[in-house]
Amino acid sequence: MITWMMNAAITLIFVLAAIGLFFFVFTRGALLVGGLSSRPGNEKSHVYPIYSNMRLIKLVDFQPVISAILLFQYHRLVSAIVSGLKATNLKNRKVLITSCAFGNVIPRVVKAALDAGADRILIADIIQNELVHAKSKLGRYAGKVQYIEDDATAMKQAEGCADANVMFFLLHELPHELKARALSEAGRMLAPGGKLYLAEFHRPEPRVLRALSWTYFKVFEPLGLALWDIHDPLAFLKDMGGWSCERTTYFFGNFQIITATKH
Repeated sequence: MITWMMNAAITLIFVLAAIGLFFFVFTRGALLVGGLSSRPGNEKSHVYPIYSNMRLIKLVDFQPVISAILLFQYHRLVSAIVSGLKATNLKNRKVLITSCAFGNVIPRVVKAALDAGADRILIADIIQNELVHAKSKLGRYAGKVQYIEDDATAMKQAEGCADANVMFFLLHELPHELKARALSEAGRMLAPGGKLYLAEFHRPEPRVLRALSWTYFKVFEPLGLALWDIHDPLAFLKDMGGWSCERTTYFFGNFQIITATKH
């Protein structure tokens, strides 16, 4: 019995280590290697291969895996955004999804927006493969969705083009100087009275969870730690002015959803 338990524990440790190594290689590790080259960066240089290579996208975009990464709070976070959209009058209006995300968030957001009366959904992402992958999930909504290759930090769309804007776990992956630009653009895309739904990581309350989260970010997502303090998106929106904001935190403060209404 003891031998079986030891073997199971060793196997579990090996599997978790292999998964961790895989994600490191195709996320931060890839950017570290890329940074050693002499090639100048571009607007896509901060994007992990796991979000741009179609084979990796299809390999990783598996709902249980995505849910586990967000400590099984994924459904709860998406449901909060969906509830907000359903409670909003979107009749004959447009909804923008700024940057694609893995899992079922995009199909659920699109359905909720259309159920609330929206006549058009705009999905914008800097990576064409992400748009292609998102499109593969939305076949039933083909006539209602427009796919736009665009940069969240420098959008080409007209100011005030949308009445709701959903940004799901994008900021933590952006270089610090681009975080504020992405938030400014998210607001510029909204018409007066429009709502921004922003889901992101947040500073956990329990010290143990905070230490574990800090370690995760240091290894995999070092740009995300700034959301805890100097690049707090809620503080930025309030400082920018012209917003009414509220923040709800989840799972001991580890995640947050900011709902901001543009004046």
